[in-house]
Amino acid sequence: MAINFYGKHKMAGVNECFSIGSVVMCTNCFDEEIEGEVLGFEPTTKMLILKCPSNNNNPMLSNINIVNLAFAKDVQVKKESSFNPPPLPSLNLNRLNNRIKTQIQDKKRQISALSANVSPEAQKLYLTITKTIPEVTWQGQNIVVYDHVIISPPYKADNVKGTGNQEDKAILYIKNIVEKFVKDTASQQVSSTPTTHRSKPTAATAVTPQPQ
Repeated sequence: MAINFYGKHKMAGVNECFSIGSVVMCTNCFDEEIEGEVLGFEPTTKMLILKCPSNNNNPMLSNINIVNLAFAKDVQVKKESSFNPPPLPSLNLNRLNNRIKTQIQDKKRQISALSANVSPEAQKLYLTITKTIPEVTWQGQNIVVYDHVIISPPYKADNVKGTGNQEDKAILYIKNIVEKFVKDTASQQVSSTPTTHRSKPTAATAVTPQPQ
């Protein structure tokens, strides 16, 4: 697909609108005639997008020409289209706003993790927890979940403590997350470590002297 831009000499009396599917022929500033099907038209900038036959006559391909009608010499509508494009679907503004809020919260969590002055592993653990639990904050170098579960360095399952009963479901749940994170991190480190193969020493072969 080739895309060409044309425009130089200003032309007066340009149509305010072109219907999608219409066939239009334009004469550009080089006196070249460009005829094609209208794919789109922007009335403010007077940019007309035409789909034209491919230069290599391949029926499976098309040339896309973008013509600035404000600088074309002549424009003719060869065939008017009766095609009415379907109405645009309505936007779910609540869903868009919720998505924006979620993205902003994720960025804030990432910034918070980076500014906590902790190890990269602690940052990854923090972000891992925030994927399922939004109530996560930093308290110094401690990760605080649900306002009462604290994960202190070196951020292992044994470092998960709570202000209440240690058999609290929230504490046990966070311990499981931390334990899984530690195992997954160790597994990734092992898989990324290159293995070296040492060749076994070959036994010396005794040479029996031959009789002279």
